[in-house]
Formats: sequence, C-alpha cells, structure tokens
Amino acid sequence: MMDRLFNVIESRRDELVALTRQMVKIPTINPPGDYYQPCAEVIGERLRKRGFEVQYLRATGTPGDSDRYPRINIMAKRVGKQNGPRIHFNGHLDVVEPGAGWTEAPFDATLKEGRIYGRGTCDMKGGIAAAIIAMEALLDVMPDLPGTLELSGTADEESGGYGGVAWLCEQGLLTRDTVDHVIIPEPLNKDRVCLGHRGVWWAEIETFGRIAHGSMPFLGDSAIRHMSAVLQSFEDILYPLLATKRTDMPVVPEGARQSTLNINSLHGGQQEGHDGLPSPLVADSCRMIIDRRFLIEETISEVKAEVSRLLNGLTSDRTGFRYAIRDLFEVLPTMTDKNAAVARSIAGAIETVLGKAPDYVISPGTYDQKHIDRIGRLHNCIAYGPGILDLAHRPDEYVGVQDLVDSAKVMALATLRLLTGATPS
Repeated sequence: MMDRLFNVIESRRDELVALTRQMVKIPTINPPGDYYQPCAEVIGERLRKRGFEVQYLRATGTPGDSDRYPRINIMAKRVGKQNGPRIHFNGHLDVVEPGAGWTEAPFDATLKEGRIYGRGTCDMKGGIAAAIIAMEALLDVMPDLPGTLELSGTADEESGGYGGVAWLCEQGLLTRDTVDHVIIPEPLNKDRVCLGHRGVWWAEIETFGRIAHGSMPFLGDSAIRHMSAVLQSFEDILYPLLATKRTDMPVVPEGARQSTLNINSLHGGQQEGHDGLPSPLVADSCRMIIDRRFLIEETISEVKAEVSRLLNGLTSDRTGFRYAIRDLFEVLPTMTDKNAAVARSIAGAIETVLGKAPDYVISPGTYDQKHIDRIGRLHNCIAYGPGILDLAHRPDEYVGVQDLVDSAKVMALATLRLLTGATPS
C-alpha cells in the first residue's frame, strides 16, 4: 500500500508543480486582500471533481472585509463510507507584498533548476498544493478510505487570521467537536514537526505634543522628540532585559529562543501621501506600532507591564511627556504535546520518507494554530510543510520541487495511518 501511494505521488510530480504555479500566479496580496475568490476556486473546482463537497464562505464583517475585498474562504470535505477520524488540512491563501530585491518576477511562478520562484511558493501555496496531491493520491490508492478528509483555504493569516481560521472556528467548522486532527502546511522545513509558536502582543504607542510653527519650535512641544525618549528607553532598558529571557521551547531559529521586540512602524507629524512640500509644523502626535514576541515562560500581563513601567517612568521624569497605548493584537504561546497522534504520525512518516528522525520545533512567529487552539479548543494540531522557513517573506522566495513531492508523501502516509489506525513508525 505504501509503495503504491508513493508511486502515485511520484507520477503526479508535474501536476503538483503545475498546481503550485497556478496558485502562485494569482496575486492574493494582503493587505488589501486581492483575488481570494479566484484562488479559492482553483482549489474548490479541483476537489469538487474528486467528490468533495465544496463551500465558499465569506467572513462578512471581519477586519478588512468589504464588497471590493471580500474575505472568501474555501471549505472542502469528503466523507468516507466508513466511520473514522476527521483529518483537516488548512492553508492560507494570502501572501505578503513582494517588496523590492527580486531577480525573478514575483508572480510569474518561474520554474528553474528544480525550484519554483514566486511570492507564496514557500509561504504557503506550495504546502496547500502538496496537501491536495496527498489527498488525491490516497483516494487513488484507497477509494474506500474510512473517515473524513477536509481542506480549507483561508483568508488573512498574514494579518491575524480573523477573516479566515478564526472565523471558521467561531462558526463551529473547525473545533474539537467537529475535527480530530489538523495539519497546517506552513513552511517549517520538510524534516521538522512544528508543535506551536511563541506568543505575540502588538500595540500602538502614541506620544503627544503641542503644535506650533516649525521656525519657532520652542513655542510648541514635539511629540517626535518625546517618542525618541521612548526609543532610547527601549535601547537602554527593554532590549537588554529581553536578551536575558530564554526559553526551553525548541524555537527556531536560535535567535528566536529569547524574547524579542520589533518596531513595525513609526510615524510622526503630518500625514504623508500628498504632493508638494509639507508645512512647517511641530508634531503634536507621533505613533509607533510595536511587535513583542514572548515565551511560554512569560505571562501576557508581565509583557505589557514591562512597557508600561518605562512609559510611566518617562511621564514622571520628562517634562511634558504624555502618552496613550492601545492593544491591537495578542496571542498566547501554544505547544502541542509531541506525543499527540497527529504529531507522532507526521514524525513517523518523516522517518519513513526521509530516512531520518524529525526535529520538533516551535515557530518564531504565530500562525493559524493560535485560533484552532484558543477558539476551537482543538489541541491536536501541528504545522508541517515543504517550504524553508528562512525564505518566507523574502525576495526570490522559492519552494523546491523535490521538497513538494517528499512533503506530499509524508502528509499522505501520516493521514493514511491516522485514518486506518496503523501504528506510526
């Protein structure tokens, strides 16, 4: 059975490449959330032909959803003739903007020397394609496969997942009451089982000043200068503190095994986006978005308090310093037990296909497991996919064709074992 399964996947190598390229050529850039519908239809129409029940579900009213940019999700399900577990593959349709620095056109999906180049090849349309080929190969080899196979292609993972997996969980479509095991083909490398991710807190800090003529700044109070004091306190106090915080979680890469803080954006003074020269004004507002990644050993209240203490200290020590802070997004760290059936099945399949024991890792950034865990209360969830983690969001992102094939074999074998009750190797 296993040899037949692998032979079918090998015979579909060109199909796997073509499907990956077809999806990558659809520029589902988020924000704003372009072209979700046509990308969802590529998946839905293909799986409908294989006997899957297909639904296109709009997450109306979620952040970013509009008639121009509807948050469309695809749900496909095939119920076997015999009872058995329900296995769900989930992948996000959206990609980040290409940015500068590419040597290959980001949406041409160029096939070159065994690699497919393009935005979304690695993160994570290649993983979705591998999961689809894995399911199709299983049905080719074993048409009467017991249990239920599901796949969702979802919106907005790159901007929090609220129009995608979070919404599906809220609708009761992806919870512990409806699904047994979830595999998310995120790009964590084909020889790794990813058990979860660090926590995240995004917040907006705003400092306030007093507007005045730019030629007489002494009559005003610069919010930008006040924000510079915040930045300096981060450099002097917060960053050194974070460098001392280390985790026992197997986070990759090594640099992410400590707590981190990134400044996502900074803007002060007049709004941009106009032609001509600006007016000479002292800035009365300056805003900064911070991205704090934290460890399972930390609490969210501790994480927030570290920043609040610095800001309150500046209020006491710096003349005229005023600030506001607003929570934007927060997720607690999560880590599935590596002895969970889905983790053991993927691990055993990696050993069979690749001939080596897998590494168990934790992702440095969050992905949609956070919603499955928090809203769906479903803890039998791991990430496993063909992409190389370090390539995500970078210029000349690519996925290797052999990695796609190997990952499809791993996902197919693990799914077969979960559905039939075979013992993982």
